[in-house]
Amino acid sequence: MNNNYYQSPKASKLMRMFWRAAGADQYLLERSTYSDQIKYFCLGGIVIATGVMAALAGGYAIYTIFEPRSEGLMNESTHFPTLIIASIFGLVWGLIIYNIDRFIVTSTGKGDGTEAITKQELKGAIPRILMGIIIALTISKPIEIRMFQKEIEAKLTTEKEHYIEVNRKLKQNKYDNNYLIDLEKERKEIISRESDIRSDIEAKKAEMSIEEKKCPPGSDNLCRGPEWYRLNSERASLEAQLPVVKNSKVTDLKDVDSRINKVKLDRDKELEVVNIKAENMGGLAAKIRIAHQVAGTWTSLFITLLFMVIELTPIFFKMMLIKGPYDYMDENVKELARAESGIEILYNYYEDGEGMEAHKIVNHGAELKSKERILIIKAQEELNEKIIQNWKENKKKDIDQNPDKYISEK
Repeated sequence: MNNNYYQSPKASKLMRMFWRAAGADQYLLERSTYSDQIKYFCLGGIVIATGVMAALAGGYAIYTIFEPRSEGLMNESTHFPTLIIASIFGLVWGLIIYNIDRFIVTSTGKGDGTEAITKQELKGAIPRILMGIIIALTISKPIEIRMFQKEIEAKLTTEKEHYIEVNRKLKQNKYDNNYLIDLEKERKEIISRESDIRSDIEAKKAEMSIEEKKCPPGSDNLCRGPEWYRLNSERASLEAQLPVVKNSKVTDLKDVDSRINKVKLDRDKELEVVNIKAENMGGLAAKIRIAHQVAGTWTSLFITLLFMVIELTPIFFKMMLIKGPYDYMDENVKELARAESGIEILYNYYEDGEGMEAHKIVNHGAELKSKERILIIKAQEELNEKIIQNWKENKKKDIDQNPDKYISEK
């Protein structure tokens, strides 16, 4: 706008970029008032800010999910391959949210042009409000995790240590009480078997010596009784077993040691699984859960509501906008475009099935084309009838003059 009483301010490149983000018409805004220019500048700023926050939140969420955890939960070093992947995803995610927000803001309309938000306006905006709430939740949770990162990592470390301690004890007791105690007992028995036989042999000899002392002094061995011979037989049997036990000791020990090693290997594998599961406890879902615990219900709710306000502000803002010169110029351009295309809207023309007043849209160009086509088709039908009638008359005359042409003899 440029006349004697007002000149529209010249827009900067930044302002034009924000206008495009708000889905506004740059041509009309450059000819509108400063207040209209600022309205759509602020609206576009909110849309861009939401996209930037979505990019940061999405990138951080992906980094949290795919970040290697083998070095512990409190690892402060950055894993650059994961950072690159997260940055690319964050950029794409930010652009997606930016476009969705841009669509929501553009499609919301201007309401009834007053500051009041009517029930009808609110009802029509419900789908867009729900979309905005979902987007706000996806943005707020990763940022909430980042805000309380130190507390979350400390809590995760405690949970990890507790999980390892409890589960390692369970696995240790399972193998020690059910397998290793019996195998160690068997091993001790194998080791002590030879010494036990030697002890039994010595005991038998001592008992035989006692029996020999019962004979009178100077008598020969003929006085030995049946008890001595029994003991002597048992001693000989034990001495015969000794080489066999001694030879089988090495084989038996190898067998039991092999079984002990296998049990220990199985136990160590299960203990390693416990460590792996503990390392995987730091996922996104776990961090969201702990963030709620650390921050508390009210703080977490406040952060979520803050992002909801940021996300939903453009929707309510557009419903509260008072129509200005830009809005009337925009409506005028649309009316001119409709008129140029032969489109007429009859507002509140009839009631629909639900009793709501509906508009009737008349496409004059399409109706004109339709009427022309109908006339052409009707004219074509008349011509076709005329042609067929003339052809019929000619055929009749030809039959009258040359009947033999149409009679065939069998």
